[in-house]
Amino acid sequence: MKLKLDSNKKHYTSSVILVVALVLAAFQLYTAGVSMLTAWIQRDIHIVLIIILVFLIYPITKKGEREKATIFDWFLILLALASGAYIIFNYQAIVLRLGTPTRMDIAFGIIMILLILEAVRRSTGWVLVIIAGVLLLYNFIGPWIPGILGHKGYSLSRVVSQMYLTTEGIFGTPLGVSASYIFLFVFLTSMLEKIGMGDFLLEFAMAVMGRYVGGPAKTAVVASGLMGTISGSAVANVVGTGTFTIPLMKRNGYLPYFAGAVEACASSGGQLMPPIMGAAAFIIAEFLGIPYISVVIAALIPAVLYYLGVLSGVHFEACRLGLRGLPREQLPNTWQVLKKGWPYLIPIAVLIYFLGILQYTPIRSGFYAIVTAVVVSSFKKVTRLNWERFKDAVLAAAQNTIAVALACAAAGLVIGSINLTGMGLKLSSFIISISGGNVWLALILTAVIALIMGMGLPTTAAYIVVGTMAAPALVEMGLLPLAAHLFVFYFAIISAITPPVALAAYAAAGIAKDDPMKIGFTAVRLTLGAFIIPFLFAMDPTLIAKGDFLSIAWATLTAIIGMMALAGGAIGYVIKQATILERALLIVAAFLMLQVGLVTDLIGFVLIAAALLVQLGRKKKELLTDLKTIRQQK
Repeated sequence: MKLKLDSNKKHYTSSVILVVALVLAAFQLYTAGVSMLTAWIQRDIHIVLIIILVFLIYPITKKGEREKATIFDWFLILLALASGAYIIFNYQAIVLRLGTPTRMDIAFGIIMILLILEAVRRSTGWVLVIIAGVLLLYNFIGPWIPGILGHKGYSLSRVVSQMYLTTEGIFGTPLGVSASYIFLFVFLTSMLEKIGMGDFLLEFAMAVMGRYVGGPAKTAVVASGLMGTISGSAVANVVGTGTFTIPLMKRNGYLPYFAGAVEACASSGGQLMPPIMGAAAFIIAEFLGIPYISVVIAALIPAVLYYLGVLSGVHFEACRLGLRGLPREQLPNTWQVLKKGWPYLIPIAVLIYFLGILQYTPIRSGFYAIVTAVVVSSFKKVTRLNWERFKDAVLAAAQNTIAVALACAAAGLVIGSINLTGMGLKLSSFIISISGGNVWLALILTAVIALIMGMGLPTTAAYIVVGTMAAPALVEMGLLPLAAHLFVFYFAIISAITPPVALAAYAAAGIAKDDPMKIGFTAVRLTLGAFIIPFLFAMDPTLIAKGDFLSIAWATLTAIIGMMALAGGAIGYVIKQATILERALLIVAAFLMLQVGLVTDLIGFVLIAAALLVQLGRKKKELLTDLKTIRQQK
């Protein structure tokens, strides 16, 4: 349970949280827009401020709420400050004596490692702590492990030095991404939300989709997808948009579990949706040494296919239930909504312009987008970024960054251990060996591991852990590096809707008032295509925009048709209620259409046409029967 921040009880701990959050925001904005610090120092200050926030906000146990930090929390905060300050004041000396750490180096290193593990436990739970702890232990017990995973073992001094005194452990690439990019983009989205962009996106989705068949559910899909472009968090999206869309869907005739599943699916896909996506997308760019815009471009077609699949499922379910759209008088006018809210789109346009056109770094692009958001907010009094809105945005950004930053720090312990012991190469060899060199088996094994990891870890941590272990094996087996990493990222994301854990489904269940397992399995049925798409772009990268324009366009078109056919087969309705044979034809056709190849596409077209013709024939026969009955009655 977090610290209870009651505005009517201004306890000094709440004031300290605000001060630390403001310092974090000022530090990140200064290093983004004015002067970047040395990587190690930048990451050190970032994680220390995050750790301080954790010990101020999260109690040592989950029982009940509290209004202030305890003496023990303050003691841990002092240790964090000391351990972070030690690096800052001894930076040059540590670099000069690299490889020969002193007792003080080791002491402060152990303190920092333990503080990170405790902060992770408080904020995200035990799973990542156990994974990091096991990997840390693995450094020491290598000589006693038989077989391929055995190694010579390392001393405490060597392990702590790797984790604390280099940029190969805690302060590695993942934390570097958090310290450089993540807070900026989270702060940007928090500001946009506080000045009203969330309401604008919801109104816009209502205006565009509300009048169509199953309008409320389609509104949920579009609104959550749009919100995902500025938040990148499945659970946050469910809570943010689901409180409006789920009750609206229920009132329109959708069953509670289906309404919850629609929202869970739509919200989970937000991390796939450019231009911001989830934090792991930035880490992919850093791991591969490519521009972030390359990751955005590669993710675009899979993201569109994901949402098209959900929209198709929603449409066919609405047709099956005979649900109508909302009356026009209950919907906002599209042009009025755009006229009122177009300024909200300017910061996103600026971000895309600097990232995609001018090829600026994400740090500088994010900084300019934030400045633009501040300017845009001043256009109207109701959106002006006053002190209250700014303060709320800073607090929201700080709290939303905690889980990502600590996941990155803990993942650094995992990566440091893997690199130190050579476990990465061993695991890659193990995956290749167990799959018998078969790429499909290796992909299935990686997908299962990513889904399992994603059930207990934040998406970023799940991607880093699995990506570090499995992606190199996939690359060694012939996959493009970007395709391999996106494959892992994709499955880490959809773990949010995969039972038995399905965090997004649990969040939706609280609003829908229905069984989270039922919501989770319905979500899987709605997003069946999402479990297939990663295999397709892994085997043929045309679907991640690798190839000539005509090949990409044709692959995208056939994949779109395949996703719609799959949705019809999964729901059991296209033109009318489908028979088992018609559903089988649609599903088989969908799998063929999703494959990249002219022969499979043609066969898929024939099967879809056959299913539709059979449905049309049955519908025509039923209409003739109805007409005959009416005539007889007359």
